[in-house]
Amino acid sequence: MEQKFVPLLFAGDINVYSMARAFHEQYGIKSHVYGKYMTMPCANSKIINYNANPRADVQEVFLQLVLDFAQNHKNEKVILIGCGDSYVQLISENMDRYPGNVIAPYIPASVMNDLIHKEKFYDMCEKVGVDYPDTFVHKKEMGKDFDLPFEGPYIIKPSNGIEYWRNPFDTQKKVYKAGTLSAVNSVLLDIYASGYNDSIIIQNFIPGDDTYMAVLTNYSDKHGNVKMMCFGHVLLEEHTPHGIGNHAVIITEENQTVETQFKKFLEEMKYVGFSNFDLKYDERDGKYKVFEINTRQGRSNYYVTHAGANTAKLLVDEYIEEKDLELNIIRAESLWTVVPNSVAFRYIKPQKYKDRMRKLMSEGKAANPLLYSEDKALKRRIRLFKSLMGHHIKFKKYLGK
Repeated sequence: MEQKFVPLLFAGDINVYSMARAFHEQYGIKSHVYGKYMTMPCANSKIINYNANPRADVQEVFLQLVLDFAQNHKNEKVILIGCGDSYVQLISENMDRYPGNVIAPYIPASVMNDLIHKEKFYDMCEKVGVDYPDTFVHKKEMGKDFDLPFEGPYIIKPSNGIEYWRNPFDTQKKVYKAGTLSAVNSVLLDIYASGYNDSIIIQNFIPGDDTYMAVLTNYSDKHGNVKMMCFGHVLLEEHTPHGIGNHAVIITEENQTVETQFKKFLEEMKYVGFSNFDLKYDERDGKYKVFEINTRQGRSNYYVTHAGANTAKLLVDEYIEEKDLELNIIRAESLWTVVPNSVAFRYIKPQKYKDRMRKLMSEGKAANPLLYSEDKALKRRIRLFKSLMGHHIKFKKYLGK
């Protein structure tokens, strides 16, 4: 097709690279990317025009970058995509400041801020009937004067992830697990001492290893109708302090119960754009329970593209080609991984999943988003090899095997 558009992406991680690869696979074009630092996997890529700016996530800098880019491409449509929470929030907050050639498929900032705030998100789940873990909301003023209505082990995480990461401290983790109330109080003290002042979520730990986890990625059109859903069964996650919960291996599956629940959730609020939910199966009552929503495509979004729903094509079909999208619920089985196969087979224990993985690999239905045949610059390949080999060390360190 004649190029009528240019992708403008913000961030510098696997999320960005996966979206850029989707655009390149479908249309043979490079994406323009702004991130804070020249880091892998975007650095030295042949499918990305990467620009490092350490202040790219600062309001006035971010907006000027978008405005300048739109002016330099005034004869094209600019598809603006955030690949990290802070960038997505900035895009949403500046919706009324973009020129006419900028396409920003996001919900209003007020709605987004409620959704990404876990306390408010669980309130919405309660109203719509979406299952979530037993939850207690802790406020700073409570101190140690509280009782938990459920037994441990406990999961502890901030309600406001963006504010949380703006207040770094030595023992900071994405999520904490504690076995006793005393340990919970110790984590709370560390978090509040950092300067974080919002609420903290304490939840009943759902038993089960990584193979009990799941992810659901969706795309909703400009009218708030869900047009794509892709359920992924997570087989392995990362376990570093800052990366815990990041997906490492996914097999796409079908789950009509989960899909029905979240289609209703999204359409009742007239959600627009990509959404991504993290879930875990609770064998105690046979339900998948949601942890959070990402108001964007997730870090593992290439599992959707590889399964047959190219994420870039969804945006282009609707906003550039002005097509009416049909509902597409992904049923094809495929395998997505960002770790070496040897790591996956070592740390995924159930044999039935290993057998499925081998079958998909033999059928050519497996993919690592970072290993792209069209992006083989030597310097990038060397850095990528070192990064992949690093997973052996990380998994051994944190899983002890």
